[in-house]
Amino acid sequence: MTAPYLQLPPTDRLLSPRTGWTRAHWEALADVLLAGVAPHGSPGFAQYRLPGRTSWSGVVCDGLEGYARTFLLAAFRIAGAGGQVDPRLIERYAAGLAAGTDPASGEAWPKLTDCSQQMVEAASIAIGLHETRPWIWDRLDPGAKERVVDWLSGFVGHRTWDNNWRLFQVVSEQFLASVGAPYSQADIDGGLDRLEDWYVGDGWYTDGDGRNFDYYNGWALHLYPLLWARIAGEESGDRAKVYQERLNAFLGSYVHFFGGDGAPVHQGRSLSYRYAATAPIWLGALTGATPYPPGLSRRLASGAVRHFTERGVPDERGLLTLGWYDTFLPSTQPYSGPASPYWASKAFLGLLLPPDHDVWTAREEPLPVETADQYTALPVPGWLLHGTRHDGIVRLVNHGSDHNPPEPAKADDDPHYAKLAYSTHTAPQSAPHAWARAVDNHIALVCADGTASRRTRIHPIAVDDRRAASWHTARVPGDDTDYRIETTSLLHGPWEIRVHRVEAPVGITVREGGHALGCRQQPVTATGPCWALARRSDGLTSAAIGLYGWDETAAVDRDIEANAYGPHSAVPFLRRTAHPGGSSIHVSLIVLSGDAVHPQEIREAVTVSLDGAEGLSGEGDRTVTVRFPDGTVLRS
Repeated sequence: MTAPYLQLPPTDRLLSPRTGWTRAHWEALADVLLAGVAPHGSPGFAQYRLPGRTSWSGVVCDGLEGYARTFLLAAFRIAGAGGQVDPRLIERYAAGLAAGTDPASGEAWPKLTDCSQQMVEAASIAIGLHETRPWIWDRLDPGAKERVVDWLSGFVGHRTWDNNWRLFQVVSEQFLASVGAPYSQADIDGGLDRLEDWYVGDGWYTDGDGRNFDYYNGWALHLYPLLWARIAGEESGDRAKVYQERLNAFLGSYVHFFGGDGAPVHQGRSLSYRYAATAPIWLGALTGATPYPPGLSRRLASGAVRHFTERGVPDERGLLTLGWYDTFLPSTQPYSGPASPYWASKAFLGLLLPPDHDVWTAREEPLPVETADQYTALPVPGWLLHGTRHDGIVRLVNHGSDHNPPEPAKADDDPHYAKLAYSTHTAPQSAPHAWARAVDNHIALVCADGTASRRTRIHPIAVDDRRAASWHTARVPGDDTDYRIETTSLLHGPWEIRVHRVEAPVGITVREGGHALGCRQQPVTATGPCWALARRSDGLTSAAIGLYGWDETAAVDRDIEANAYGPHSAVPFLRRTAHPGGSSIHVSLIVLSGDAVHPQEIREAVTVSLDGAEGLSGEGDRTVTVRFPDGTVLRS
C-alpha cells in the first residue's frame, strides 16, 4: 500500500485495472518530490543541499546536482502542464539559474572543466531549458541569459569521459546552438559519431568500450540522442530516424525486464535512480518509436513507479535516498551524492505527452509475465531472461556483461555485474564484507582461509532460446595458474540448471551459491543432503540443489546489512571439498520462486547423466544430460 503521507489521488481501476494509476498520480508524485527538496534550497535556489553522504565531487557540486536533476523534473512538470503550475515553481528554478551562474551570488556553480561532474548536471539544465523555453528561458533577463550561455560554453572544445558522457556535451552544445550562442559542431558530430562505435545491435549499446550493459542503455544511450534530436529539430536529419529504429528494437525485449509487481531487474550501477528505468518506455511513446500499445506503455511505467511508492520511496520527508528502498550505500558508487537519485526525474518524461494522448487514455494492458511464462534470449549483452506468471518473478541469467574495459586492460569484478544471475525480487550481496566472501550467484574456488576466486572478465560462448554459456578465469592466491571455469545455464520453468566445467588445483573447495534473499526479518532456513534453502515471510524462496559433483553437506550463509532488500539476508550454497585436481563437472539447480520448494523431491525427480563417465578427474569434456519429470531433456 502506498504510504499515506504521499497524498496521491484515488486509484482508477477502470482505466488502469493493473495499477490504478493515471496521469494525475504522476503529476501528484512529481509535486511531492519537488516539494520535498524545496526546504533544502540555498537562499537563491541555485543549490539543493540534501541530507546524506557527500559524493567525491564535494558539497558544492552536490548542491548543483540537486538543482539540475530536480530542474529536469520541474521542467517536465511545467511543460507538461503548459506552464499552468504553481508560479512559485517556475520562479524558484529561474532564480536558481540566475544565482548559479553569478559568481557574486555566493552559491555559484563550479565552472565546466574537462571530465568534471558539472558536465553531467549541465546536460539536465540544457534539456530543462529547452523544454521550458516559453516559461523560463524566454523570460530570463539578458544578463542572466548571457551568464547561462557562458557557463554552458565550458563544454565547447573540452574533453568528457569516453562513454555516455559524450552525449552530455552533445545536448548541451545543441541547446547553445538553438539560442544562437557559440558552439562546436565538431563536438556534437564527434559525440554522435562515437556513439556509433558502441552500437552492437538489437537496440543495444555498450557504455564505452568493453561489455558494459545495464540500464544506461535506456536512460542514457537511447535517451540523450533522441532528446538531442528534439532540440535540433530538422537539423537532426537521418540520425533521428536511426535512433528511433534502435529504440524500437531495444523496447521489443525491454518489457521482459519488469516483474509482475512492477519491479525492474536489480542489475548494474546507479540503481538509486530506481524508476529512471522507465525513461526509454516514455521516450518510445514520445517519439513514436515503440512496439508497445499505449496501455502497455503506461502499465509498464506506472507499475514500476508504484512498486517503489508502496515500499517507502520517497521517504516521509518526500526525499529519494541513496539506496533501492531504504538508504543502502553499498549499492551506490563513489560519484553518488545525496541528490544523485533524482536522475529518477527521467521517469517523468511522459508528462510531455498531452493528457489526451493515447498513452494516458488507453486502458492498461497486462505485462507479458502476467499472461504466461516468458523466455527471452538477448545474445548481444549475453543474457537470458525468464519470468514466471504464477509469482511474477523475472530472473536475468548473466553470461555477458562484466563492466570491464577490453583486453589487455586489467579486469575487476563488481557485485552488480559479476553475478551469474539477478532478479526483480532479489539483490546481490554488495556490502564490502559480503562481497569479499562472494557467495551468492557465484561459483568459486575457495582456499582454506576462505579466500574466493572472482568472476572478472566474462567470455560469452553462446545464447539461444533457453540456454546460455560463458567462461571466466579463476585465480587463487600463491598460484599463477589460470583455472578455467565454464558455465552453461539451462532454463526449465522457474529453474535454472547450471552446468560448471571446472579446472582446479588439488585440495581446493568448489563452492556455488544461489540467490541472496534480503528481507526485514530473518528468513527461515533449512538444509538437507545436497540442498539448502532460505524462505522469506511472504513465501519467496531461494534454494540451491546439488544434482551432481557436490558434497552431501550444503549450508546457508547468513548476513546482516549486506543487501539492498533488507537488513537480513541469506544465501543457500553448495560445496565440493578436497578437489583432487584437474577438471570436474558440477551440476546444480538454482531456484527462486514464490511457491513452496521441496528440494529433496526435486533431487529425486531430476536425473543427471554424464555419458558413462565416473569420478571427478578429467570430466570436463563429457556431455551432461538432465532429465525432468515432465519428460523434458536438456543437454550441455
